[in-house]
Amino acid sequence: MDEIKDHPDRYHLANELHARPFPALSAPASAVFLALKTPDGQERDYAAERAHLLDLLDRHGAVHPRPGATHYFGPLGRHFLKWESHSEFLTYTIFTEAVASRAFDPKGFEVFPKDWCAKAPGLRLTSAHFHIEKRPEHDEAILENLTQWFVPESLAVSEILDASALVASDFRIDEAGHVRFAMMMQDGVGPQRTGRILQRLCEIETYKTMAMLGYLTAKNLMGEIGPIESELTGVVARMGTTVDAAEETLAELKPLTARLEQLTAETSYRFGATNAYEAIVNQRIKILREERYRGRQTFDEFMMRRFDPAMRTVTAAEKLLQRMSDRAVRAAELLRTRVDVERGRQNQEILRSMDRRADLQLRLQQTVEGLSVVAISYYAVSLLGYFFAPLAKNFHLSKTVLTAVLVPFVVLGVWMYLKNLKKRIGH
Repeated sequence: MDEIKDHPDRYHLANELHARPFPALSAPASAVFLALKTPDGQERDYAAERAHLLDLLDRHGAVHPRPGATHYFGPLGRHFLKWESHSEFLTYTIFTEAVASRAFDPKGFEVFPKDWCAKAPGLRLTSAHFHIEKRPEHDEAILENLTQWFVPESLAVSEILDASALVASDFRIDEAGHVRFAMMMQDGVGPQRTGRILQRLCEIETYKTMAMLGYLTAKNLMGEIGPIESELTGVVARMGTTVDAAEETLAELKPLTARLEQLTAETSYRFGATNAYEAIVNQRIKILREERYRGRQTFDEFMMRRFDPAMRTVTAAEKLLQRMSDRAVRAAELLRTRVDVERGRQNQEILRSMDRRADLQLRLQQTVEGLSVVAISYYAVSLLGYFFAPLAKNFHLSKTVLTAVLVPFVVLGVWMYLKNLKKRIGH
């Protein structure tokens, strides 16, 4: 196969599938997760993001990633850092194979220095604190921990991956400003599976939050659509029957159509991204293969009750905007058609009026032609009278008789000449 030339991107594409390995860690352990996003309306500064990463690595004497890298995994002092740059956000995950004196100790986030956080090239999208331990032998101990760590009203607990682990979260922001996740691993679960579970939970939290940005967009859109819908309904109702009324209504409709197109352009990307993020969240939950624990709600049920209604709002807003845009376009097309029909009728009236004027002009022209024959004949007879006057004396004819003889011939000749001239012009 040496004779076959490789595609220039063959190895790059193959390596991309393995470029973001799952972390590997064993219980007990802890992890902190931070996701940053550039504020809406601002251009993302990739150079600043890389400089921010290098600043954190330099504080611990860690090696740098290759130029242009979108992911990094390596030791950070006594910790391990996983950094990833996504299409809209970037994430930091720091793992520590040790457990603090108490679960979800806020000091765990001190691995991110305060001055370093203050220079972050973006806003905190979400942050999560993970407590990973061996699963207690007795359910009473598990229930006691869950009661202490989480808000019972929104607690979601599941046994996942054939009961190899128990995960729990209430998806609330605690006093320290982080979302808590507990992972209780069965004996014998390897570090690779533990790392995969941690990664899936990070993805669920991140993509859930990103999808909720679409919900905020949908709420703001609903506030703008209401007045536009009322105006659009009023404009359509005022569609008149005369061309002036139709043109005025069309002028009122144009800015509404333009505004709807603007809203569509402003929200289409966010709504499209929200649909993609929602699909990822549902997929990540599905692959956990959840089983109910002690009658508690699962992650899937939590999302169905809290997350899905928000996503349905996004879908409803997107469809409403599309329907209104379609209504405005149909109304504009109807008005344009009405205006065209009215203008066509007016043009027909103008053409009929022009025909009448042309007919009058033709009659006037014919009248003028008759007068022209008389006038031309008069001058022609006068000239011929002077020309034939000497000859008339030889025949003893008076000027009056000569003129009378010339008139019929001259009039007939002028009339025939003008008739032939008109024929030539017509051809």
